[in-house]
Amino acid sequence: MSSFFWFLTRWPSSILPILIFGLLSRQMGLGVPESILCSRWGAWSNNNLSKDGDVVIGGLFHLHFIPKTVEQDFRELPNYETCNGFESQSLKNIYAMTFAVKEINHNSNLLPGVKLGYRIFDSCAQYPWTLQTALSLVGGDSHSSDDQPINLLIGDASSTSSMILSSILGPVSVPIISYFASCPCLSDRTKFPNFFRTMPSDIYQARVMAQLATRYNWNWVGAVIENNDYGHFAMKVFQEEIEGKGICLEFIATLNRGNIVRDSRRAARTIQASTVRVILVFCWYTLIRDIFLELSKRNVTDRQFLASEAWSTSDDLLKDLAISKVANGVLGVAIKSSTIPGFENYLRDLHPVHRSDDEFLQEFWENEFGGTESLKGVQHPFTDTSHLRVAYNAYLAVYAAAHALHSLLSCSDTERPSGSNSSTCSSPKHIKPIELLQHLNRVNVTTPQGDMFHFQGSDIPAKYDLVNWQMNSEGQLNLVLIGHVDGLDLHVEESAIQWSAGSNQVPVSVCSESCPPATRRANRKGEPLCCFDCIPCAKGEISNKNDSLQCARCPDEFWSNADQTACIPRELDFLSFNETLGITLTTAAVSGAVVTTAVFVVFLYYRQTPMVRANNSELSFLLLLSLKLCFLCSLVFIGCPSVWSCRFQQAAFGISFVLCVSCLLVKTLVVLAVFRSAQPGAGALMKWFGPGVQRGSVCFFTSVQVIICTVWLSLSPPVPERDLGFQGSKVTLKCAMASVVGFSLVLGYIGLLACTCLLLAFLVRNLPDNFNEAKLITFSMLIFCAVWVTFVPAYISSPGKYVVAVEIFAILASSYSLLLCIFAPKCFIILLRPERNTKKHLMAK
Repeated sequence: MSSFFWFLTRWPSSILPILIFGLLSRQMGLGVPESILCSRWGAWSNNNLSKDGDVVIGGLFHLHFIPKTVEQDFRELPNYETCNGFESQSLKNIYAMTFAVKEINHNSNLLPGVKLGYRIFDSCAQYPWTLQTALSLVGGDSHSSDDQPINLLIGDASSTSSMILSSILGPVSVPIISYFASCPCLSDRTKFPNFFRTMPSDIYQARVMAQLATRYNWNWVGAVIENNDYGHFAMKVFQEEIEGKGICLEFIATLNRGNIVRDSRRAARTIQASTVRVILVFCWYTLIRDIFLELSKRNVTDRQFLASEAWSTSDDLLKDLAISKVANGVLGVAIKSSTIPGFENYLRDLHPVHRSDDEFLQEFWENEFGGTESLKGVQHPFTDTSHLRVAYNAYLAVYAAAHALHSLLSCSDTERPSGSNSSTCSSPKHIKPIELLQHLNRVNVTTPQGDMFHFQGSDIPAKYDLVNWQMNSEGQLNLVLIGHVDGLDLHVEESAIQWSAGSNQVPVSVCSESCPPATRRANRKGEPLCCFDCIPCAKGEISNKNDSLQCARCPDEFWSNADQTACIPRELDFLSFNETLGITLTTAAVSGAVVTTAVFVVFLYYRQTPMVRANNSELSFLLLLSLKLCFLCSLVFIGCPSVWSCRFQQAAFGISFVLCVSCLLVKTLVVLAVFRSAQPGAGALMKWFGPGVQRGSVCFFTSVQVIICTVWLSLSPPVPERDLGFQGSKVTLKCAMASVVGFSLVLGYIGLLACTCLLLAFLVRNLPDNFNEAKLITFSMLIFCAVWVTFVPAYISSPGKYVVAVEIFAILASSYSLLLCIFAPKCFIILLRPERNTKKHLMAK
């Protein structure tokens, strides 16, 4: 409605009384003197095409236009002398109306006995003249022999003009049937109850544009629209259609007919600077031509234009070689083409000689030929009726009016609208517009071409052609039909399309390239939703489709594959004998056991020597046996955890180490007893700490650990468990401590014995003997304690299977420290310094 109100605000105050007078005159059956209109509206052409009849219908067409080179002041009324541009296509539309009237008058089944006439005027696409002409036709004037007012208007082509006419003529219920007005706003029956059209509403072509953008994944587009109701309403519908579909508009450039030179340059600069490759255009063909010329100067030829029906089939644009490179590949929505049998011959028979009163034809002939040439046998665009579009709409409008008049004048009660007076018949001379309006609402007929035709409110069912501008070898643009639209069903022959710059590849128009699988979209701050960055999915997350908004986290038992497009089961992970770490630890454990066995053999072979017999050889052999068990128990920790291996490994570890430390503790006590017994009055001390007591002490200390392990493993033993922590694509299978208290008691008891042994050994480290075993025990226990103190934090902080590796390392490190610190010096003397392996040397101070 914006253009309508713009027009109203610019009416001179002197014109408003004329409008009121015209309406009152129509209601009272009076004519409107043309002199009054002309005196107020300025110079106005009397050129018209008329035919008398029993019933006369009016026609408004844009035969002339004001060229863009003419400066216009929109604050003043236009001057007809400046309206000198000529539209041959509009003349064809006029003759489609006159041909339809001729057909109807020769049809004995439609309006029998009634002669249909017409009065057709040119409005020059100017709102004031459109309204002036309409008031003159509706009120009656001297152009008709009987001064008969018309009861129905065919026209106007402009949506804004149609809104003005419908609003002004609505109070007197004069029906208006437009053949080209497509603004969605005109579908509102509460505001425009007397308006009809044979042209689909722009709602449908805007929806088709949105469907094309979705179909070809064009999510970054621009728009050029005419600054009127046609452009703004079409753009509004398009924006509603693309909402929520991931399509964004970078720009909307508006064009004003009065400032087209300036606006076309501005729009061309916008298009050139833009990153969009697809641009939809809702405007008249003369406006887009200026933009194409500007883009041609800038050598911008790689943009894909989507054309509205207002210019998608323009012959003037298709013939213009200056814009062919820019316009090549245009994809357009066009009014459905049809043919009218006999219309071509009707046009070819036209000649000024035979129609001396036809001033429109006279002007066309002068412009095209300037002589007496004939259209018969001549190839001319004017006589091309193979793809009629707007002309066919005008043809349909006449037939709609004829069928409504036929229904009104037929006196059939079944066809008479409810509430109307059926006792009398309307006569051609006394037709009431309100009754004609009611019958027009019920029109439902088949055209001579076999097309079903009816009104849905003010509209007709939407049908379009999809056309493509394709350049031939001579550089000329041809119009090629590549599909059609029926309602909301889109049918496209993809292989027939030639895209911009002559390419057969669908153009890509995106702000950001599509995010591939394994990534997610992250919108850029302050930019449209179509502009985004692609962020790789984190480990353990997947994205298996393009343009994912979020990465999906895999379930606990699964992990992302290498491509991060699917979740796959996690691999079981544990410390095995086949991996490098497992092989290394196994080799160290077996080596320790072999070395311990070798030391055992050496001691057994030299068991009678002083070095072996000193400090209870029986405890030495038992110590070597326990050390061998310590080395071998580490092997139980390697391999796939099971219920029994989890229980056995902790028991073997705890008991083996307690046996080992118990032997060292008893050895230390023996050294201490020997030192004490050497003092006066303490000779009987060794009697109470003989070999039996020593064996018993070792068994007692060890049995305490056995009891702890038995209770622990009976009540709450370690069990195999899958660790779903932060181990990536693997699930660690480990022995979980169901009871931390049990494990703490096992370690704590070992630590208690070790600390006691270290303390006692430290106290007797300075005995005067030449070979004092307490020194060796002190050093070995220092290393032993240091290893296990370090073990606790390392064990807690290690991930997955490395927890097991840390415990094995602690077992082997402490076992090797005991073996080397205690038995290496003895073996050195036994094997390499046998002269020192004497009781005298050992007892020397």
